[in-house]
Amino acid sequence: MSGLLHRLVPLLAFAALAVVLGIGLTLKPREVPSPFIGQPAPPFTLPRLDDPSRALTAAELKGQVWVLNVWASWCAPCREEHPLLVALARQQQVAIVGLNYKDDPRNAQEWLLRLGDPYRVSAVDRDGRASIDYGVYGVPESFVIDRTGVVRFKHIGPLTLEVWQRDLLPLIQQLQG
Repeated sequence: MSGLLHRLVPLLAFAALAVVLGIGLTLKPREVPSPFIGQPAPPFTLPRLDDPSRALTAAELKGQVWVLNVWASWCAPCREEHPLLVALARQQQVAIVGLNYKDDPRNAQEWLLRLGDPYRVSAVDRDGRASIDYGVYGVPESFVIDRTGVVRFKHIGPLTLEVWQRDLLPLIQQLQG
């Protein structure tokens, strides 16, 4: 009996490991669950990139569906998604608000002048505290926020046309409905 048990334990351990690894392979690593989905967007009051003497608050954006895009001029993936954001801004389907993360405002302004400015407005998050409040751990990240100020979706990494068409745009249209 104990000989059979000694042979079954490694087999059962291997089977359990195979099941765990199999489940892991079906997960999408870019889809990190956010505790903010379905919760009010964290409030912020930050200087505007275009006019640091004026502040931007999350409360100002209530009443409209908007996309918060966390970006930085030093971020290579942000440069990758930027042409799409510029094209989307031209379509005026939704307000895109920038949150400039741990960046030199002069570099950020120059970057937008050179590459185009897709943002209705950008706030400066120089120390990264507002981004931390949103659960950001890298840039770029984007959030869809509804009219009441509730976070409805989070995308980690650069936006692509596929992600926009599959995930964000249908949700935005539904929320604007």
